[in-house]
Amino acid sequence: MTKILDSINSPSDLKRIQQSDLPELATEIRNELVSTVDSIGGGGHLASNLGVVELTLALHRKFDSPTDKILWDVSHQVYVHKMLTGRKDKMKTIRQYEGLSGFADRNESPHDFFGAGHAGTSISAAAGMAAARDLKGEDNHVIAVIGDGAMTAGMAFEAMNHAGHLETRLIVVLNDNAMSISPNVGALSRNVNKIRIDPLYRKAKEEIGNVIEHFPLGKEFWEGAKRVKSSMLDLIVPASFYEQFGFDYYGPIDGHNLEELDSVLTAIKEVRDRPVLLHILTEKGHGIPEAAADPVQSHSGTFWLKEEKPKDAPKPKPTYSKVFAEATQELIEHDERVVAITAAMLEGTGLTPVAEKHPSRVFDVGIAEQHAITFAAGLATQGLKPIAAIYSTFLQRGFDQIVHDVVVQNLPVVFALDRAGFVGSDGKTHQGFIDTSYLRCLPNMVVSAPKDEAELRDLLYTGIQHDGPFSLRYPRGSGPGAPTNLPMKSIPIGKAEVLREGDDISIIGFGTSVMQCLQAGEILADLGIEATIVNGRFAKPLDEELILRLAKETKGIITAEENVLAGGFGEAIVTLLAEHGLANSVLCNLTMPDSIVDHGPQSTFQNVYNLDGQGIARKSKEILESIHLNSVSK
Repeated sequence: MTKILDSINSPSDLKRIQQSDLPELATEIRNELVSTVDSIGGGGHLASNLGVVELTLALHRKFDSPTDKILWDVSHQVYVHKMLTGRKDKMKTIRQYEGLSGFADRNESPHDFFGAGHAGTSISAAAGMAAARDLKGEDNHVIAVIGDGAMTAGMAFEAMNHAGHLETRLIVVLNDNAMSISPNVGALSRNVNKIRIDPLYRKAKEEIGNVIEHFPLGKEFWEGAKRVKSSMLDLIVPASFYEQFGFDYYGPIDGHNLEELDSVLTAIKEVRDRPVLLHILTEKGHGIPEAAADPVQSHSGTFWLKEEKPKDAPKPKPTYSKVFAEATQELIEHDERVVAITAAMLEGTGLTPVAEKHPSRVFDVGIAEQHAITFAAGLATQGLKPIAAIYSTFLQRGFDQIVHDVVVQNLPVVFALDRAGFVGSDGKTHQGFIDTSYLRCLPNMVVSAPKDEAELRDLLYTGIQHDGPFSLRYPRGSGPGAPTNLPMKSIPIGKAEVLREGDDISIIGFGTSVMQCLQAGEILADLGIEATIVNGRFAKPLDEELILRLAKETKGIITAEENVLAGGFGEAIVTLLAEHGLANSVLCNLTMPDSIVDHGPQSTFQNVYNLDGQGIARKSKEILESIHLNSVSK
């Protein structure tokens, strides 16, 4: 049976679909979404995309992409957009190595106007595009779609403030899926909204105002009348808040009602002298009962389709996030000074059960990394020991606060950086490739990384005991399976750990690369090459005594880390040895590349960039052979 979706290869095809056929098309799209996410083994964003099916259809029918610019905040909800813009045949490759991105990507399609992955950027970018349009004398529309969660990002309000000041033509669609659509309030607000968007109402209001303002005291009377009108209206819709930014407010409307979306967007297109905010109410996971019933679990998977695992199936190893959260809970329960902070990532950082058990000791500040860090600094000034659990790629957003509010004042804030290094299918906007670099350059900051789960616990405990800024980075996923039931202990800051002795070459790993270095050591031993394997553990301060000794006692040093070279652990060792006249002792720095890494399995990229055991061993063997040839030729 031919599906309507099969006939759509571009937004222009969508405009030929009858309005009466749109509900069937929406159902087809939802089924395709479930099939797509299930086919890639989960991990794709499902519930958020199910919630914007009708909105995406309405936007592409009403506007003319790519002439009109539609931007998606965070852009994890662009799967429907991709289906409608010529990519539906490639959807099964989404988030796969060399396949479609799970986010908007300017390199992927002319319909993706702004790449994203972090929250709160869409209105700023849209305002920039609108200002550019005005400067060039063009006449296209610019639409930013932002979720209510992303509206907790301060940058979104900074952008609205500026857009209102510019008085430029811009549409912001606030996709609000945090509240249900109440029949009573919804019906009343829809009736009010019909009046607000009616062109005759707007024209009449302007003409009456022009007439009254020419009467004696007319201007004062008209301003007073508008204030009374606004006060009455605010009892029905939350317009006043957004209108203070200079936006016209419309809504809230049912974001799953295609006819209502069509009529409101038709009217909004005619507002040309100021920015507009359209407030829609949607349900995350809409149309798939299992997804709607549990939008958190279905956010990135089709859990209800999974076969139940056999009872004798091996128990999966806990993730680093889970180990971190359990250690944090232990610290909270044994030290009344310890608190935890996260920025809308309770689930991602593993802190949800900790927050449930200790709600007064775990703070979720929303998508507000800058505030999270300065909030932690404030806590630290009062004798508390805050742990700021933030993804590596999100902590970038609060760099000034790390410097100005924590480091300059030398406050004891512990930064727990989840998702450090290669991050997997989330791709380029989430790769944790520079956190060692941007933290290592800061005075007073301790920069550390555990080799396994047990050491994560110990470094977290060490950070709590330290009287100053302290950071530890750890990767996405599970570790090697080190025991996590032992008491946490303090590690001497700046002390590395020798894991294997050898006279031929020294291989020093940092963080997740250490276990790969150990594997390389075993491979080299089978080849008759004896390597000293070191767990670097601290990028700042370095274990200078050990590193200098190894540079003199072996043929040289190779470093391995999942961070770029510039400012990283390996560069720190290069600098140290250069200062002591031993610059030639560093034979190779194995790092993440000086380029933007796309999406794909962590193991794939470790292999591509010689950061797995085989790659480290191969590079070590090649270097030793080169040294031998050079010595023979001399």
